[in-house]
Amino acid sequence: MARHLITSAIPYINGIKHLGNLVGSQLPADLFARFQRARGHEVLFLCATDEHGTPAELAAAKAGKPVDEYCAEMWAIQNEIAKGFGLSFDHFGRSSSEQNRKLTQHFAGRLADEGLIDEVVTEQIYSQADGRFLPDRYVEGTCPNCGYEDARGDQCDNCTIQLDPTELINPRSTISGSTDLEVRETRHLFLKQSQMRDRLDDWIQSKSDWPILTTSIAKKWLHDGDGLQDRGITRDLDWGVPVKRGDADWPGFEGKVFYVWFDAPIEYIACAGEWVDAGKGDDWERWWRMDKGADDVRYTQFMGKDNVPFHTLSFPATIMGSNEPWKLVDYIKSFNYLNYDGGQFSTSRGRGVFMDQALEILPADYWRWWLLSNCPESSDAEFTWDGFQAGVNKDLADVLGNFISRVTKFCNSKFSPDIPKGGTWGASEDALIAELQTRLEAYNAHMEAMEVRKSAAELRAIWAAGNEYLQTVAPWSTFKTDPDQAAAQIRLALNLIRIYAVLSAPFIPTASARILSDMNTLDTQWPTDIRTALTALPEGHGFNVPEVLFAKITDDQVAEWSERFAGTRD
Repeated sequence: MARHLITSAIPYINGIKHLGNLVGSQLPADLFARFQRARGHEVLFLCATDEHGTPAELAAAKAGKPVDEYCAEMWAIQNEIAKGFGLSFDHFGRSSSEQNRKLTQHFAGRLADEGLIDEVVTEQIYSQADGRFLPDRYVEGTCPNCGYEDARGDQCDNCTIQLDPTELINPRSTISGSTDLEVRETRHLFLKQSQMRDRLDDWIQSKSDWPILTTSIAKKWLHDGDGLQDRGITRDLDWGVPVKRGDADWPGFEGKVFYVWFDAPIEYIACAGEWVDAGKGDDWERWWRMDKGADDVRYTQFMGKDNVPFHTLSFPATIMGSNEPWKLVDYIKSFNYLNYDGGQFSTSRGRGVFMDQALEILPADYWRWWLLSNCPESSDAEFTWDGFQAGVNKDLADVLGNFISRVTKFCNSKFSPDIPKGGTWGASEDALIAELQTRLEAYNAHMEAMEVRKSAAELRAIWAAGNEYLQTVAPWSTFKTDPDQAAAQIRLALNLIRIYAVLSAPFIPTASARILSDMNTLDTQWPTDIRTALTALPEGHGFNVPEVLFAKITDDQVAEWSERFAGTRD
């Protein structure tokens, strides 16, 4: 039994996330976690809300609520939506937790002890209209690298370049919109990432199995231009982790907080502490400390490409720089962007379909299947309503749902709602078993490699093989001349339904559970030998003829939803 530590990029607290956020981190992470659990491995799957920094302050101000109250409310909402999508987190934490506060301050102290923290007088944008310094996310403007007009002060979402607010062209305050800005001096702590460049480079070079998307972004920031730069880890804000050196005050930094991208990744570790303190586990260090047993843990992170620089450089620099035996990530699965109907999804601009809205109009498994089978792995992908309709109707309704309906209804009408007796398997069954065995091994290999679209394609082919078998042997015709042989064919098909439920569970867990319930079985054993698995439900085993598993999406629904989601969210 292997041990898998899995983390999904933690979503900002500033509102409900859209489908692009979901497929870029949380959903594929859940797919992998469910697969590894189903194979009998030990899994700790962690996620949390990212609650500090300007996104939280701005969203709370817009909502007219104190920031701590706003964050508590939004955490509860995001937690419920995650449950609605079947995201199987072992714990869904909060970066504002006491565990994260202590751990962030601990890391800052360790980095200072190791000579990796500088106190630097910097120039920062000050807004006359707002009467305050503007941290990076409080400033937007034109990216000096690609010309994108809505780049943020810390990073351009279009080209992923890391920025300083003073580098933006035509900067403006996100609080007031004012362009009456000036540059003033202020003092901040900087993590001397440049001293970690060679160590980080060697580490990244050793990850030859990482996706090209991940390593290319990391190497770009290590080597392009002046290479990896020292980066500020404090901000002039009220909301956040107070700047301390371990338990001690940091003179001159009273009233400042740690930069959100310093404390947010540390929440991955702190979240495990929250998991234990919530009574869900008994030892978080065995997952995170190499001297406490984490040396046999396989740690995988899932994230969108915009998060790659921080997870391949800044967070590893923090962990390595502490010179403590923390677990480093073994594999980073990164994703491109899912675009929406000719444009970009955007939380801040309310564009696209958001997770709560998606659950209002269709069950989670419709979304899970389409998003995963079309996820943006090798390039950006596009969500369109016509494409969504076609994918759901063809794969879920016409292939999987149709197979289950045909088999159970035929058996019920010609035999009984029980696994029928009689007959033996022949050449057609042997051919199907051989194909399914080959496809099962390919499916397992793609899932292990986190090749999401290939996994979905192989699962779809496994479903299709059952329909092709039915067309070939035609039990409805066989029954007229040889009822016993028809019984053997249907017995195989009914057992295949159980196999489909088990193999499909990582993708469509709710439908899988419903199928198993209708087949009156608790047997979720992952198949290894298809021939053996096709005898798991014995002769005489009763089942229920299910209702429609997946209703088809109609043209009228597509027209309605296209119009409803054509603009921006209120």
